[in-house]
Amino acid sequence: MKTIYIKNDIGVLQITGSVNGVERIRIDENDSYEKSIVPEYLKKCVQEIEEYIQGTRTDFTFMMNPKGTDFQKKIWRIINEVSFGKIATYLQIVRIYGDTKAVRAVAAAIGKNPILVAIPCHRIIGSNGKLVGYAAGLHKKNGY
Repeated sequence: MKTIYIKNDIGVLQITGSVNGVERIRIDENDSYEKSIVPEYLKKCVQEIEEYIQGTRTDFTFMMNPKGTDFQKKIWRIINEVSFGKIATYLQIVRIYGDTKAVRAVAAAIGKNPILVAIPCHRIIGSNGKLVGYAAGLHKKNGY
């Protein structure tokens, strides 16, 4: 397992992964970081993230291996289907999941998304059409 740091327009991204795939992408609020040597198995991730931020990519093909419960992984697969340029509400995600009583659990799973940017939890909004909740801060959710 290797953690690297890359700086771009979003900020400093902390990317953790191995030959089995990327497990985590976080936005590191600490601006002081040591430039990382990117191992071969993370190069595709770094390249695709950079292309996405530059506006030349709309989807991701690098291998992802998010850690979470089966329930969380199911919710992350659902939100991963929200295409570039589209949004969905938490309620729509709950309906796709199939249990309208699971609103809080679904919202909590979305909030625990370990692979920011690539698993597009930033495309999920409140039923009132407003931005709500984002681990990296609403100012980041609005931008990407």
